[in-house]
Order: sequence, then structure tokens, then C-alpha cells
Amino acid sequence: MEAKKWKNKISKYLRQVNIDPKQYDSLVRTLSDILEQRDACFEQYVQDGAVPVIEYTNKAGATNTVKNPKLVMWMDLNTQALAYWKELGLTPAAYKKMTGGKQGEEKGSALVEALKAIEAS
Repeated sequence: MEAKKWKNKISKYLRQVNIDPKQYDSLVRTLSDILEQRDACFEQYVQDGAVPVIEYTNKAGATNTVKNPKLVMWMDLNTQALAYWKELGLTPAAYKKMTGGKQGEEKGSALVEALKAIEAS
């Protein structure tokens, strides 16, 4: 998917969790670029036969089996993207840390929260 489409999708997710995407524009742009590169890398990996290991001949002429560099790059880009998803609060655990609740669950007013605390004690 293109970076622009990823940016729109990420912005939509941010709005769904009541976060203004404009505040995080540089993070969203960076994440969009990473996801575009990740998608392109995976597409090349699949076009090349989706072989997880390849034979590599080093300078000394020895042939070894190594992880496919395209797969390694795809995994690295996934790891980078995950860090940005977490930073934006768009993983369940990150969202819970940021808001104190589950995704889709709205916190009540301060009065409602105080009453719940009193009831619990």
C-alpha cells in the first residue's frame, strides 16, 4: 500500500481512539513510509518465491545457507513499525497504558469514577 493510503488509515485509527492526528503528523508520516517500504519488501520477497533461506557464497568461496535478506529486512521494518504503533497508542497494550482502559471503552466523568472508587472500598 502507498504511504498516502497508510497515512489516511493511521489517521482514521487515531481519530477512532480520540487522538488528533495533526498532533502526531511527523510520527504518522514516518510510520506510513515504513509501512510502504515493508509492503514493497514483502512483495519482492513473494515475487522471488518466498524462500526463507538462500545460499550465499562468501569471499573465500564457501557456500553457506543464510536467512533471505529480504525476509530479514521485512522483519526489521515490522519491528520498526510496531514501535511507532505503540508510540501512537494504537496497540491494545499501549492504548491501555495511555488511557487506563480498553480500546472502545470510554472512561466516565471524574464524579462517576470517584463514586465507583467509593463503592469498591
